[in-house]
Amino acid sequence: MNLRKALLLSLLLPLAACNRPAEAPAAPAETPTPAASTTDAGTATATPAGTPAPEAIPEPAPAATPDTPVGPAPVAGIDYVEIAGGQPFEPTNGRIEVAEIFSYTCPHCAQFEPLVMAWRARQPADVKFTPVAGFFGGNPEPFAKAFYAADAMGVRGKTHEAMFRALHIDRSLDMMKATPETLAAFYGKFGVDPKQFASTMASFATDAKVKRANQFIMKSGVEGSPSIVIDGRYRVTGKTLEDMLRIATHLVAKERAARGG
Repeated sequence: MNLRKALLLSLLLPLAACNRPAEAPAAPAETPTPAASTTDAGTATATPAGTPAPEAIPEPAPAATPDTPVGPAPVAGIDYVEIAGGQPFEPTNGRIEVAEIFSYTCPHCAQFEPLVMAWRARQPADVKFTPVAGFFGGNPEPFAKAFYAADAMGVRGKTHEAMFRALHIDRSLDMMKATPETLAAFYGKFGVDPKQFASTMASFATDAKVKRANQFIMKSGVEGSPSIVIDGRYRVTGKTLEDMLRIATHLVAKERAARGG
């Protein structure tokens, strides 16, 4: 059973969110985020010799036409919040950014993932989808660092859904005992050098990306995951996971119209 089917079987229709852990900083620090502790004795399920890495799910190709909004038009203050002075998380080159704030350790994000993949497949080339790893759910910091390390090493596309599966379906990784070493071993199954991966996790560049993600999250007023921010301007506040994406489609169309598209 693939990840999408497995997670859809456990989908909770009412919108729920993972909140920021009490021990996480309430606002981004001015100094680099400390490296994840290496003293916890985390363990990962061993992969037998010759066992292939989990199959990667390809990135969806852009749709030929814009997605059609359905349902009533969203209302400011009810379905979304306008973010004063908000900016996209990354350079967009004229595209409309849809940022998904997520955490690998958040079960609601795992439930959201197959819905997001289906939604992304309906978006044309003028939409730029940007996952933003935040500090939500249990022990999120090492997994946020792993996400940005995977991005830097060019394996994010191969590993994104595989990480959700390992944590929430196969349970082959213990999220509360994860260390840079156990995470590096997991990513090593996708063709990267585990030592280099652990080093990238602990690098200043990764710390800077985590800090910038936290700044964006705080600026956007995001208090839990999963959350969606459209072009840095609108934070979606839907009542269900499906409703979040329905509202996002409306707001993308609104932004496209504002640009004369």
